Amino acid sequence: MADITRRFGWRHLRGAPTAHIRHHRSGRLVHDGPGLSFWYRSLTAALSEVPVDDRELAMTFHARTSDFQDVAVQATVTYRVSDPAVAAARLDFSIDPDTGVWRGAPLEQLSTLLTETAQQHALDVLARTSLSSALVDGVAAVRERVASGLAAEPRLPATGIEIVAVRVVALRPEPEVERALRTPAREQIQQEADRATYERRAVAVERERAIAENELASQIELARREEQLVEQRGTNARREAEEKAAADAVRAGAEAARTLRLTEAEATRTVQLAEAEATRNVRLAEAEADRQVKLAEAEATAARAVGAARAEAQSAWLRVHDEVDAATLHALTGTRLAENLPRIESVTVSPDVLTGLLAKLGGAGGSGESA
Repeated sequence: MADITRRFGWRHLRGAPTAHIRHHRSGRLVHDGPGLSFWYRSLTAALSEVPVDDRELAMTFHARTSDFQDVAVQATVTYRVSDPAVAAARLDFSIDPDTGVWRGAPLEQLSTLLTETAQQHALDVLARTSLSSALVDGVAAVRERVASGLAAEPRLPATGIEIVAVRVVALRPEPEVERALRTPAREQIQQEADRATYERRAVAVERERAIAENELASQIELARREEQLVEQRGTNARREAEEKAAADAVRAGAEAARTLRLTEAEATRTVQLAEAEATRNVRLAEAEADRQVKLAEAEATAARAVGAARAEAQSAWLRVHDEVDAATLHALTGTRLAENLPRIESVTVSPDVLTGLLAKLGGAGGSGESA
């Protein structure tokens, strides 16, 4: 749609690069071309806007095949206006000079023209084609027929229309027919899937059997190797025991030899110590005996000397006492007796004792005098 601006009773139109503008004033063509921009008066201007860009027309219609089956055709036609002057003359592309909006519906007219023309050629080719062939090769056949039919249609160049491309998207039967057609294929696919499943299961069973056989073989091999391992361990244990016994025997022999040598050395050392001790004891005994003999001889000599001295002293004492008179002896005896008596702290002399003692002393004195 053209961009129209109002200014003081004048209008300014600015067209798009893809829109062809035709401006007539008083029956004369004033402006003609795409992307124009100009001022005009709305009361005297007649404007047309023809799009010249490529346009896509999607169409969907139903057709009937040779076996009386209904199919839906989805197609797309790409076209453009190659001659805007012719198109503006054949179709109403005029726009309102104040708003720039088309007064009619030219694009709808073009859509109707193209759809009906394409549908006519598609119906013609599908009417002579069975449903199965239409579903297999119908897309290409319908596309070629619609493209050739639109290219040969004289009304389109007369309207200034050029066909750029034709595409047929799909040919679809009715849902019930489509389900019926899908059933054999689905059954076949299901059979193939079941067969593949069975084969896969068979392969899986075969693989499981092979795995089980491998596991059994592995277990048998493992048991055999364990038996060999046990046997080898027994052999190693026996060998180790034998080597240990031999080592123990060697060690025991060496220990016995060492013990014997130590015992012999200890016995020799003990004998030597005993001999040395005996020799030392003999020497000590001899020395002790010699000392005892000498001591005994010294003691005997001392005893003889002491005895001789005592005898001499006794002889001298006797000689002294033999020469002393009796009174002196009595005094000495009293003195000696007094020396040997225990210590007396106090003495109580009664008159009777004193009288008797004096009488004895007096008697003793009288007898002495008489003697």
